[in-house]
Amino acid sequence: MRADARRNADALTDAAKAVFATDGVDAPAKLIADRAGVGVGTLYRRFPQRSDLVVAVFQRAVESTAAAADELAAAHAPDEALALWLQRFTEFVATKRGLAAALHSGDPAFEALPDYFLARLGGALGGLLDAAADAGTIRPDVDAQQLLHAVADLCHGAPTIEQSQLLVGLLVDGLRYRATA
Repeated sequence: MRADARRNADALTDAAKAVFATDGVDAPAKLIADRAGVGVGTLYRRFPQRSDLVVAVFQRAVESTAAAADELAAAHAPDEALALWLQRFTEFVATKRGLAAALHSGDPAFEALPDYFLARLGGALGGLLDAAADAGTIRPDVDAQQLLHAVADLCHGAPTIEQSQLLVGLLVDGLRYRATA
């Protein structure tokens, strides 16, 4: 992809993320294009279907969240890296509420996303869990996929991101119970 086309695609994805967060995934294309500083035609050339844009926004968020695991692991003790990553994942879940309905709409464009989500984020979380369990700072019987679902369930039941983060903090404290260190 040419550099200008890449910039436009990035600007559109960033703009769509912001617009989806405030106005939902059905927000007008013009609003997204205007926020990105491009024309509507550019949006439709890069993302011919609304689902293409939704997938791009979702995948970028998944990749960013997954990449944070390595960054946090390099900078913090294993249990702290885990706790910080789970807080980041909490933000991911809380800000993707509007996308959840679209992703579960039955649109074939979204069929591969749950497996993609679990593979990327489950893998990232699994590495953090293994490191913390090996360090003896969390209990060793925690499964990454189950923990992802537990955090998502906590987030969907909480009215605000702050409440979600509080609940996830309590969950992390529970992971430390019966640690071997």
